[in-house]
Amino acid sequence: MGQNGRDIRVWLALAAVYVVWGSTYLAIKFATESIPPLLSGGIRFITASLILGTVLLVRKGFAAYRITWREFGGAALVGLLLLTAGNGMVALAEQYISSGLAALLVASVPLWLIVLRTVVRDRPHVLTMAGVLVGFVGVAGLSLGGGTSAGTVGIVVILLASVSWSLGSFLSPRIAMPKDPFMASTIEMVAGGAGLLLLGTSFGEHLDIGAVTGRSWLALAYLVVAGSLVAFTSYVWLLGNAPISLVSTYAYVNPVVAVFLGVVVVGEQVTHGMLLAGALIVVGVALVVSTERRSPAVQADASSPRVGSPEPRA
Repeated sequence: MGQNGRDIRVWLALAAVYVVWGSTYLAIKFATESIPPLLSGGIRFITASLILGTVLLVRKGFAAYRITWREFGGAALVGLLLLTAGNGMVALAEQYISSGLAALLVASVPLWLIVLRTVVRDRPHVLTMAGVLVGFVGVAGLSLGGGTSAGTVGIVVILLASVSWSLGSFLSPRIAMPKDPFMASTIEMVAGGAGLLLLGTSFGEHLDIGAVTGRSWLALAYLVVAGSLVAFTSYVWLLGNAPISLVSTYAYVNPVVAVFLGVVVVGEQVTHGMLLAGALIVVGVALVVSTERRSPAVQADASSPRVGSPEPRA
């Protein structure tokens, strides 16, 4: 295929990552209308892992499953941090706050990654730190604007989700992981999904199939197929076929897409304060990404999750 054909595939894959990952916040909102949040995540990731694991078996045979126990444990740990704690808390938080606000706060993940790097004495560029400061001013603005006590609870939970996702992304390239990114993702989704099912059951969540609405089933199916499979596959392909600086733009496009869909589809309220604070987060993340892409040694940490780690809203 010629250069034009490759460029078309790059933009199609980018569109999938932009729109699908941006839309998963609203899909989570719909899915958890009648399916308990932790159980919905568990069902989603276990289902996606079975599909991805089967595809791997058909395409690569049992060779793809030849990994060490250390690699299995590393992928399982990352899955618990990213999906059980990260995605699980996103779903819980959306019981209290809008999908748009959740997306804006989760956009702070690249900022938390820089904080973790600083903790281990890896000094980021001064412009990177400037971006972190600008972004956290936006996070503070959104957090202080929580309003009701329920809104404050949702904001605290979503910030904890962002920190957990950042920790999982930070550890991922630093511990033993399966070499095949799709095998790593399969294990992460198995571990993350199992953790969500266990937590949901422990907290008394119960799935009443008769009470689940058609909209919730459709949203769950969308999250499995589009969020956890199509968009993630597109993301992994992009990492090998497009500049990381271009791929990383998802970090500040996704929240814009999420806020737009929340307003247009379900009429979520967006105040001027939210827009201003959200803009600061997006600007901060953009500054971090654009600065870090010039440093090949750290771009895997600052610009995007490790290959094999699906998005927090995947």
